Amino acid sequence: MSSLRPLEGLLVVSLEQAVAAPYCSSRLADAGARVIKLERPEGDFARAYDSAANGMSSYFVWLNRGKQSLTVDIKNPDDAALLHRMLAQADVFIQNLAPGAAARAGFGSEALRAAYPRLITVDISGYGEDGPYAEMKAYDLLVQAEVGLAAITGHEAGPGRVGVSACDIACGMAAHAGVLEALIARGITGKGKGIKVSLFDGMADWMNVPLSFYEHLGKAPVRMGLAHPSICPYGAFALNDGAQVLISIQNEREWAAFCARFMDEPGLPQRAGFESNAVRVANRPMVDAYIAAKFATMNRAEVAVKLKAANTAFGFVNEVADLSTHPALRRVAVETSVGTMQLAAPPVVLSDGPRALGPVPDIGQQSAAIRAEFAA
Repeated sequence: MSSLRPLEGLLVVSLEQAVAAPYCSSRLADAGARVIKLERPEGDFARAYDSAANGMSSYFVWLNRGKQSLTVDIKNPDDAALLHRMLAQADVFIQNLAPGAAARAGFGSEALRAAYPRLITVDISGYGEDGPYAEMKAYDLLVQAEVGLAAITGHEAGPGRVGVSACDIACGMAAHAGVLEALIARGITGKGKGIKVSLFDGMADWMNVPLSFYEHLGKAPVRMGLAHPSICPYGAFALNDGAQVLISIQNEREWAAFCARFMDEPGLPQRAGFESNAVRVANRPMVDAYIAAKFATMNRAEVAVKLKAANTAFGFVNEVADLSTHPALRRVAVETSVGTMQLAAPPVVLSDGPRALGPVPDIGQQSAAIRAEFAA
């Protein structure tokens, strides 16, 4: 296990709930920052999202490892004073209350940075703090719909939800990157800065390609299910054992190799309707049906051997059960009050070895110790 954690010694105070802000602060905790999570007495409502992690919320276990939990009421003058004493020593303050709520309670980011010039503030919202959507409640699926993601997800029958909290995660990732940049800048200038990130902006950035299609070509990409709107063949095909395999042909060299070594038809690229990607896209039903007939004669093991021989990019359309035993899946252990949880490991692989992640706190588990530490 790696012992070097680059954010050791930093204090992060996070008035957070749900997914986006906890995602950001969890990554800071992984890197060694001390993260004090401020919770209402009843706890972050994500604690009750589900009970899939041995009775605990899978969301909460995933996003709150390595933190300390302090229960507070920021409207209570004594607790507000406690929070200010903490912020006087903090490096980063994160909050994702409703727009304006933190400021009304005396914790507006501009005022905090004026009082504590080295503090980095992070305000996470649904649609930003200005404009007609500023007061809209914003949960992940609502933003998926508003930003157009649902419209390009799914199949011809209708829009679909991305099956994970993509808008929350995009926002949390952007906030994390922003904090790291701000810490670097503070090392140069000695001053903190404000960071504002919204769920909508996080996903709008990811939507730049379909947005460009619409604005420059006059038509957004259509829903294709497990297929690509502008490349053919690039999609899923059924096998004779019930499995599905998804292939991706990126250029004419790969297409020629696929035809020669998988289809056993080296002359196929010269046949009408098969000559180039643009032609194949225009004739997608014919091309896909022709290829599908070949796949339908083979099982998963046979297809894997032959696609590898053709140097064709492919992946099987797995279930979550398959992910659980996937040979590429890396795991990391996280301790909780109900036992050890095995999570999918953070995606960054470090040259000095994996980091041990801290335990998941119960509601207010560190309240007494933190209150004593920051007593007036």
